[in-house]
Amino acid sequence: MLNGKKIIVVMPAYNAEKTLEKTYHEIPLEIVDDVILVDDASRDRTSEIARSIGIHTIVHTRNKGYGGNQKSCYKAALELGADIVIMVHPDYQYTPRLIPAMASMIAYGEFDAVLASRILGPGTLEGGMPAYKYISNRFLTLFENILLHHKLSEYHTGYRAFSREILEKLPLEKNSDDFVFDNQMLAQIIWFGYRIGELTCPTKYFEDASSINFRRSVTYGLGVLKTSLQFRLSKWGVCLSKIFER
Repeated sequence: MLNGKKIIVVMPAYNAEKTLEKTYHEIPLEIVDDVILVDDASRDRTSEIARSIGIHTIVHTRNKGYGGNQKSCYKAALELGADIVIMVHPDYQYTPRLIPAMASMIAYGEFDAVLASRILGPGTLEGGMPAYKYISNRFLTLFENILLHHKLSEYHTGYRAFSREILEKLPLEKNSDDFVFDNQMLAQIIWFGYRIGELTCPTKYFEDASSINFRRSVTYGLGVLKTSLQFRLSKWGVCLSKIFER
């Protein structure tokens, strides 16, 4: 706990057997109260390894997608009484050592959500981020900052922390079950007036780290553009998107 707040780490997992243990052993268990892994019908030993090291494990009998996995993660964390929920990918692309800093920013009331940004610090490309991903990240972030009238260094990190109130109040079930869920969730957080903080996170791309392919990246990018346009049209009163209705 921090400041009396129960902290739960959630890990949306798919075929993470090679990196799960390494990721788990960097989680600062001195402040984290519980760890939940949701296995999205992996074809490897992810769930078996998770249970063997004592992780609270939930297994989907069919693949529900990245967004669908997160919905299960957050529901389970709330049921276990979490005050702060931190999403850490079990592919070791993001270091769990930032958990205390992210949790503190929420536990002491400074922010309602915290993002670990790969863009704030130097070394993004040196860390292995493909050039096309970096360029698209910068373009999409600029587009979103303009249409959402907000200012973030990036909207596309998968390393995030949320207060219980955000997870209880946002209409998350209306979001996609695919990768664009991440972006829709941030748009909702901004729409409903919650505060987002950022801190810098080192970039790590390597063979066993999960990464969506170029085709899926294009689909995600188009979804981001659509979400931003829906946000602006909803603000203008032209057409209220269902994801902004409680």
